[in-house]
Order: sequence, then structure tokens, then C-alpha cells
Amino acid sequence: MSQLKIPVQMVHSGILQENAVMLGEKSMKRLKIPAHGTLQLTFGSFRQEVTVIPVPKTDSLRLNEGLARRLGLRQRLTLNASYTSGSRILRLGPLIGVLVSRDHPEQPDRVFGQITMFCRELTNACHAQGAYVYFFTPDALVSRSTTIQGWVYDEGWRKLSLPVADVINNRLTTRKVENKPSVQHFLADVKSRYGTHFFNEKFLDKTEVFEALAQDPALQRYLPESHALNGFAILKRMCNSYSSVFLKPVRGSLGKGILRISKEDGGYRLLSTTPLGTRKQSYPSLVKLFGSIAPKMKTTRYQIQQGLPLMELGRRPVDFRALVQKNGTGKWGVTSIVARTAGSNHFVSNLARGGTLSTVREAISKSNLPPGAKESSQVQLPRAALAIARGVETYIPAHFGELGIDLALDQSGKIWLLEVNSKPSKNDNTPLNDQKIRPSVKQMILYCRYLAGL
Repeated sequence: MSQLKIPVQMVHSGILQENAVMLGEKSMKRLKIPAHGTLQLTFGSFRQEVTVIPVPKTDSLRLNEGLARRLGLRQRLTLNASYTSGSRILRLGPLIGVLVSRDHPEQPDRVFGQITMFCRELTNACHAQGAYVYFFTPDALVSRSTTIQGWVYDEGWRKLSLPVADVINNRLTTRKVENKPSVQHFLADVKSRYGTHFFNEKFLDKTEVFEALAQDPALQRYLPESHALNGFAILKRMCNSYSSVFLKPVRGSLGKGILRISKEDGGYRLLSTTPLGTRKQSYPSLVKLFGSIAPKMKTTRYQIQQGLPLMELGRRPVDFRALVQKNGTGKWGVTSIVARTAGSNHFVSNLARGGTLSTVREAISKSNLPPGAKESSQVQLPRAALAIARGVETYIPAHFGELGIDLALDQSGKIWLLEVNSKPSKNDNTPLNDQKIRPSVKQMILYCRYLAGL
């Protein structure tokens, strides 16, 4: 198979028929395409037999306007192209689809709300790498359809009819939408019909992750003791074993709904996260405290987890978010790790709860860790993140291309796993710089290219 990046241009219908393409002789030679033959042009799920017309002194691919419209192409751009002589297939792409929860056509500058800037950045990065991306919502899914109504950026957001993508990234933000029969049927259908790759297939539950990773002896050292909170007995046992415990909603995110229970003189203290800060309540006994949280357990499943004496900065707890992604060879790598320090009057570090970011080196150097632990932890944190990502892939039957892994250091420097997130946040309020594309976005496209074989 021969491969290269090739400029693609649209030509007026009077010049070129829809079942023919004009291809520069230089590109034909490099791709080893025979002159004046026919081949099958493919782009995502699109397939069409076309006649190839050689054009001297150019390296571009020229398409009839009608054919380009069926491909979902409107502007001049550069795409990767590969040719397989045995099957006579000329592939363009990859065509990447991003499944998002909702769109806002009435807000042209914020069509996808908080992730609009990320979508622009991803579009720019695809253009630079010879890929093509569109964004679509569950409302666009029609059973057994060969096309999707998706959004592309071309001097503004436009909605077009596009082929089913080679690779789809799941950016749905709620389990309810993800589990809709229409979404699940569509994904199963395109996988079987077109071999479409779909990654970050599902949300992860906290209990599911800890139970899966506990199967690996090498990963057990990172796992604080955790159980499903199914009654008073497990709460009593954990509170007798540890000076503090955390109750975390199994399906929670952004630090919402987390409870912290600790012993205090004459009883127990319950801390809960609220948008305004931490709410503190005291109870004379664990039975009384359990009575106050039992109503919540009827609607929310909790994981109870061993409390940890976390590394601190200025008496505020610190944890670490590692973004672990698959690369252009399909292997896991750590793209970034940042330290998150809890805001004042908060006991969780999430940015949505007033937390602040800093570099790992800066946080560790200013922390209360022993000197020896400061040196080793900077090396051990990325190793732990990689090992955990591989464990998730091994023990949980789903396809993931990127994971947000929350780690912590206790005050002795020991590493602990707090949580694994299969939908790392893409919200970004910084102004878009057309020249600057984040490594995480580049890495995502490299993985899509790997999956698509382009």
C-alpha cells in the first residue's frame, strides 16, 4: 500500500463528470496508480467506482462538485491518500466523527457550548494532519442510513450530509443519552457494516473500575480499600478501620455529591460538597449519621473509600490528573500530568469546586513530602498512570483511546488511585490560537489515523 498527503480541489461539473477524477501524474506515480484505469474511491463509508484522468505538472486530486458534495467536502484542503493495488482502492482521510450530546444552531459562535473551542482546535489539527472531522449529535442518527447530518467548520459552522466516519470518538456527557437504544443500535450497525472504530465507548463506574483493577496483583498497591456502600455494616467497618472515609457517587463527576466522614470528639463529622463550599454537620453517633445519608442512598449509589492523608500545599489537599492517550502506534502514553490543589473551604480539588492547577514539579517541591519522596514521585506518577490505563484496557471489555486518571500522593509519598474518567474534560475558556494546537489534540488524531490505517 502506497500513501501520501494530497491537495483536493473541487472542479465545475461542466469540466469533469461525477464518475471521474483528475489526479496529478506526480501523485499517481508515487501512489503507483495505473493511468486511465478505474478504481474505487472511498472516504469513510462512501464508495464509488471512478475513472482516473492523469494531469501533468500537478500533484492534486480534482473532484466534480457533485461528487465532492456527496463526500461532504466544500473547501479546498489536503487529505491523506493511500492506494491498494490488489483491490484498486484509493482511500482518502481518515474521516473522523465526534459524537457530542447536543448542538445549538441558534448560537453560531457556540454551536457546541463549552466545547466549541475544542471542536475548532480539533478541526485545525485535522487539516494540518490530512484528516477531516465532523461533529454530530444522537438526533442525527437514522437506523441503517449511509449518511449522517454533521457539523463541519468552513469559515463558520455548517451542517452537511456526510458519510459514516472511519473512526468515531464518543464525547457524550450523560449516561442516559449514551444508553439510548438509537445510539447503541447505530454504533453496533456501523461497526458491523463499515468496520467503523468507536473509542471511549462508555462511561466508567467507580466501583466497576476498582473491582476490575483489583484482579491485577501489580495494581493492588495503588488501590485504597473501596466497596459498594450497601448498608450500615460496611460503613461501620470502614469507619472503625480508618480515621476518615469518603462516600463517592458511583456515577458522579466534577466532585459533585462527595461526602467525607471523620471521627471527632464525642461523635462523627460529615462534610459534603456544595457549590458554595463545604457543609459541615456533626452527629453523636454513626447510627445517627447513617440515618441522615440513608435517604440519599435510595436515589444514588455510593462507593465507600478509605480516606487518605493527602500531600498538602498550605494545608490544602493536592491530587494529580494524568491524561493518558493512545498514540500513532496504538500504544498508551502519558500526554500530561497536572497538580490540582483544593480551593479554600473545599476538601476536593476539582476545578469546578474552586481548585487551582500547577505543574507537578512546582506542587511537589512546595509540598510537605519527605525529600526522598519528592524525587521519586515525579518518576513514579506517570508510571502508575500508564499501568492503570493498561489495567483498565485489560480488565474492562470496552475500547478506550484516552483516559483521565486521578492519582494522589499521601504524606509519605505513596501513590494512590482516586478515579478513572473515560470522558476527560475538553472545556477550554482560553482564546483560540490558530497556530497552537495542544499535544492532546494532536495525539487523538494520530490514534484515529492509526485505527483507520491512514
